[in-house]
Amino acid sequence: MTLCALPKIDYTAYQPHALHGAERAWAETNCYIDVWVEVLHAQGLNPLACLAMVFANDFDGDQWTFYKPPHEDLFALYGIDVQELNVWRGLLPNACEQLKRGRLVLTESDAFYLPDTSGTDYRTNHVKTTIAIQEIDLDAQRMGYFHNSSYHSLQGEDFIETFRVGKPYDPTFMPLFAEFVRLDRVQHRDETALATISLGLLHKHLARRPENNPIRAFEPVFLRDVEALKEEGLAAYHAYAFATLRQLGAGFSLGAQYLRWLEQHGQGDFSSAAQEFDLISETTKTLLLKTARAVMGKRTVDLAPLTTQLANHWDQGMVALDRCLHKVT
Repeated sequence: MTLCALPKIDYTAYQPHALHGAERAWAETNCYIDVWVEVLHAQGLNPLACLAMVFANDFDGDQWTFYKPPHEDLFALYGIDVQELNVWRGLLPNACEQLKRGRLVLTESDAFYLPDTSGTDYRTNHVKTTIAIQEIDLDAQRMGYFHNSSYHSLQGEDFIETFRVGKPYDPTFMPLFAEFVRLDRVQHRDETALATISLGLLHKHLARRPENNPIRAFEPVFLRDVEALKEEGLAAYHAYAFATLRQLGAGFSLGAQYLRWLEQHGQGDFSSAAQEFDLISETTKTLLLKTARAVMGKRTVDLAPLTTQLANHWDQGMVALDRCLHKVT
């Protein structure tokens, strides 16, 4: 028996959204926003409209905001309703019940059993990540799922381990967090109507942005952390870079593309702001590579000029964004 929330998807022929194109500076951002990009794209919905939240990103002491599209934004833009799934019977039966109802299931999962992470975590590292379950074939023990930048399939032992098939009840096992996605009220608005709603969301998220430049707060912590990472090694650096530099750079890369989409659909002239946020993305990419070399070589590298550039681009970008929005309103 095969259960699908959406019409059946051939994972071998699936074409990811352009935000996950090979030419992108950051082909992947974080697991949650990447999943939503493809979940929306697979339904013919434009994920660019839900990216306004990146402008509220902040430095939170030891990481940059792990940004996610708020559920209320998804409902306002697309009519998509997201609710927590109570995994009280076990993930497999609970997920099957929702798929029967035409609902996707987003769940935390162990990348150790996700074959699309081959070369990084598959059968190597136990790492928590978010997937969106679209299809379950109980007879074949196969699952179709969105993860990172595309749509994938797993089966056999990976299916058994992901869903703990046949395992006895274990009172010490804690189910991972899961949500179900109601699609019965989905609205396919034209791009202009979508952009108009999204502009209102941009105002909301800008009201939540940091009061002070977060990159200036990040700079001394980052420079200190780099020295510690030289002793901790490359594995520690990769975890650190994902939590900090990747979220910073990829977030503002999405923000720049979002602003150009708003401009394309008549919401204002955001070109100056988009350029500054693109420069945050590009400069962060350079900083990422230089930091890796410094950590691997355990040598002194002056990274302060790059962090200063980043802070200046944030200031200039926000000024340009405020100026544009003031004209619009």
